Amino acid sequence: QVQLVESGGGLVQAGGSLRLSCAASGIIFRFNGMGWYRQAPGKERELVAGITSGGSTNYADSVKGRFGISRDNAKNTVYLQMNRLKPEDTAVYYCKAEGNWGQGTQVTVSS
Repeated sequence: QVQLVESGGGLVQAGGSLRLSCAASGIIFRFNGMGWYRQAPGKERELVAGITSGGSTNYADSVKGRFGISRDNAKNTVYLQMNRLKPEDTAVYYCKAEGNWGQGTQVTVSS
């Protein structure tokens, strides 16, 4: 079955950086688009960034210029580099592929 395992979350001060990883198994990774989503307390889950199998990317307006999504097909892993973090980026971040979700990783940005 499909398994997505996120890692790399944590507590960081505003202005800092984190890199999230999502390791995928059970799918032919290189053929799949991948997405990073986040859900803050009391809010709906939202798309943060996506990357197609061909490497095209898209971002939520709120993270453009600060976050970067990339993939390593040899490692079946997708990354989310998050720079210049803001308190409003605080959320649980989830990886998604083929309609499947990972367990999420908490990102907390202190002011």
